[in-house]
Amino acid sequence: MRDPLPVEPGQPERIEHEYVRNGVAQIFLEVEPLTGRCHVEAAERRTRQDWSRWIEGMLERRYPEGERVVLVLDNLNTHGIESLYATYEPRHARQLAERLEIHYTPKHESRLNIAEIELSTLCGQCIDRRIPSLARMQREIEVWVVDWNQRQTEIHWQFKTEDARIKLKSLYPHL
Repeated sequence: MRDPLPVEPGQPERIEHEYVRNGVAQIFLEVEPLTGRCHVEAAERRTRQDWSRWIEGMLERRYPEGERVVLVLDNLNTHGIESLYATYEPRHARQLAERLEIHYTPKHESRLNIAEIELSTLCGQCIDRRIPSLARMQREIEVWVVDWNQRQTEIHWQFKTEDARIKLKSLYPHL
């Protein structure tokens, strides 16, 4: 860090700030709209294998009785059935894939993804500052999730199909 530049007539003292990057974290978040419950984890990466393990955990641990799980996802390149096949043996990947019904939000329309809205809430209420380590971030997220899930606030989704046809008309085929 440099020494501050001194005060001069008409010029305040100038101090240079050096940004120190502690690293980045990837946030995996799922939300159940009818109950408002969510599950969140912070991780170091977001590879196909990381996403596949997240999906496996969702299907086998968090929703083991669910015959079919409907996912609304953004278009990130790791968010697809092919990631399951890149991570697991074909038989296991197929078992997982058969339980999923995936719907992708249009590009640049994250406001249509309830998980993105919940992520924004998490960022504003819990991780709204620099956190020195991934372990500490994970602990703080766990506390936030417990509190959030105890509230069990149902999500009242307002966006209807008719609204989508008007606001997203460029995405619909022209007949």
